[in-house]
Amino acid sequence: MAIEIKAPTYPESVQEGTLATWHKNVGDSVNRDDLIVDIETDKVVLEVVAPATGTLSEVLKAEGDIVLSSEVIARIEEGEATKPAAPAKKEEADIQIAESLVNPAAKKLADERGIDLSQVTGTGKGGRITKEDVVNYTPVAADSAAAPATEAEQDSVEPMEVGERVERRVAMTRMRTRIAERLLDVTQTTASLTTFNEVDMSALMGLRKQYQDEFTKTHNGTRLGFMGFFVKAAVEALKRFPLVNASIDGSDIVYHGYQDIGVAVSTDRGLVVPVLRNAENMSIATVENSIGDYAGKAREGKLSIEEMTGGTFTITNGGVYGSLLSTPIINPPQTAILGMHTIQQRPVAVNGQVEIRPMMYLALSYDHRLIDGKEAVQFLVAIKQLIEDPAKILLEI
Repeated sequence: MAIEIKAPTYPESVQEGTLATWHKNVGDSVNRDDLIVDIETDKVVLEVVAPATGTLSEVLKAEGDIVLSSEVIARIEEGEATKPAAPAKKEEADIQIAESLVNPAAKKLADERGIDLSQVTGTGKGGRITKEDVVNYTPVAADSAAAPATEAEQDSVEPMEVGERVERRVAMTRMRTRIAERLLDVTQTTASLTTFNEVDMSALMGLRKQYQDEFTKTHNGTRLGFMGFFVKAAVEALKRFPLVNASIDGSDIVYHGYQDIGVAVSTDRGLVVPVLRNAENMSIATVENSIGDYAGKAREGKLSIEEMTGGTFTITNGGVYGSLLSTPIINPPQTAILGMHTIQQRPVAVNGQVEIRPMMYLALSYDHRLIDGKEAVQFLVAIKQLIEDPAKILLEI
């Protein structure tokens, strides 16, 4: 009996997806819950597994095709899956294992270009070689791959001819395309302004240094970072300035009686923003642990759409990459975003004396249609005061 394989049911915020990768070919035996295909949306990559054991009998969508919510993409002829025969030699086993880690589209392209797949490094899940890996592959000479070239060998390398230029054209992923669309839309539909301030990180860094070991032991290995304090400081500031936590819906202002804080996480595929639900009820340890879990899921492409949907305010930390100052872009329908930056030792005036302090620039981008400059400045000053005196965060004063 033929069993239909359908795309997942997308939430309202996702209109469609793109079929990214087939992990099985027509005629392949599959077991129930085997990974069959990846579907890329503008938020995440969704994995579709086999609903039954049998043989993949029909494929209705090719890689790169648009896939709608719950659309039938393939069929399985239900029955007993055929177990592959044990290879007679170790070499044959190695070949089978290697081929199982190659995407069919990647294998086809490699055959067309005469590329040895054993020389290609896979960046897909579990080391799988994807089509993009083959497209990006650059042949390397065996000698140069074995050891770095000496200065004499480098000097003897024949230079490229003057004027020779190489270009490579790669299609945007659906996620990158959607990011581009959203960023352009924000610049055209919001009255975005940015206000800046700086914060002395001395007290927070001293607190972190003093209690790091005890915190880690008490909370099962969770490390005490800065983001936990900034999230809690944002929660307190949002309570004082609820308009910064609001959103615009047509001609209405929607006030949120909760603080769902989005934390921007960078991945190889692009920037994603998982959301800490009801951050006002979280301890600093819970915030740090949740962010760590989200970061791991993001790197592995395991974040769910639900984990990235919603949010009333966002925090982004460009400082981890060395950014000194930036103007973050609002994540609609939110009306504000906080940007953290790198910590630098700088001379500052303290009680009439010049001292060297660890300073961080803060940036708050806000939608001027809803938030006035006075309120935005006061909100950012509240963040600064809470971070410079962390006890106020714990005491909620």
